[in-house]
Amino acid sequence: MKIIDHETGKRLKELKTSDPVKANAEKDEISIESELSPMDPPDAYSTLAQLKNEDTPFNDALSVFVEEHKELSKIIDDFEKALSAFKEAQYVINDEINNSFKQFFDFFDNNLLPHNRKEEKILFPILNKALLANNEHGTGEEPITAVDLMEDDHIKFIQLGSLTFNLLGLAPRYRDVQARMFTYDVAYNNAKELVELLKLHIFREDNTLFPLAQKFLSAEELKAIQLELH
Repeated sequence: MKIIDHETGKRLKELKTSDPVKANAEKDEISIESELSPMDPPDAYSTLAQLKNEDTPFNDALSVFVEEHKELSKIIDDFEKALSAFKEAQYVINDEINNSFKQFFDFFDNNLLPHNRKEEKILFPILNKALLANNEHGTGEEPITAVDLMEDDHIKFIQLGSLTFNLLGLAPRYRDVQARMFTYDVAYNNAKELVELLKLHIFREDNTLFPLAQKFLSAEELKAIQLELH
């Protein structure tokens, strides 16, 4: 997976080091209580991983991304319910399951991927520079920021989404029942992994990445982002 160049915003290096989202959350927590051990990091959804202040609304530019996350979360929930029903029915697809699957993959192509490209083009380069300038990055030879982790997730979405979609289309073509069921099972497991990754990604952006953007980006930079989004 690639990370962003510090000066140009282009992807250059391999992503190798630890999770900067947790690292940032741990560093902020030091001022309140003793430093967290790197051998015992907080759970991914722990309040220790959240920087969002509920009393402070997001800037209008960042609210665009947050609102799109809300729409995506509804689609993910429907897809997850359909996956459970699909598994319980021993991989028999009825109209309701089929419609939920179609809704998810249509949204994936027409909404989620464009949403990710907007983040990568408009928000991530400028935010990555701000995080580096304010020492909000991991340790190591290559300073990794939370932006690098989010970009890595975006690539994984494409990989898992494409694999799941193709396997679901391939399975019915097998005449051998065992081969068909095995393929459906692999598709199901990849879909579940995709769902969990999407949920965690949204949580991290809403509760850590966007608050960092609100903290470190200037009013002028946020205004420029907002204008580019419209």
